Amino acid sequence: MAAFEFSIRVYWEDTDAGGIVFYANYLKFFERARTEWLRARGVQQRALREQTGGMFVVACATLKYHRPARLDDELIVTARLQDSGRAALTIAQQARLAGPGDLLCEGAIRIGWVDAASMKPARIPPALIEKLNS
Repeated sequence: MAAFEFSIRVYWEDTDAGGIVFYANYLKFFERARTEWLRARGVQQRALREQTGGMFVVACATLKYHRPARLDDELIVTARLQDSGRAALTIAQQARLAGPGDLLCEGAIRIGWVDAASMKPARIPPALIEKLNS
């Protein structure tokens, strides 16, 4: 399955005093790309929570940094379903420099499905898994 791509520009607020993207901001970039990946598949998280009573939460994030992004860089951030289970998904993600495509950061983000009221793990609705696997 091809990866979903989302473009992000690096602003001052994303950088440290040296103009380099602060390492934790890659998690924000990945979150935005995952949200837009879901939206591109017809899944809006607020509506999903209202309709099913459940929602996704990040359970684990593993990142590897390759080289820094800098102020004003344009990044292409990807999201691709790597693995799906009954109660969690693993999303493979990358941040690349637009144009040359240099790999800046890559990660695997595991998101679990929980009952929104109790925050206890629950089974992902089968129709949702089908939609995300398409």
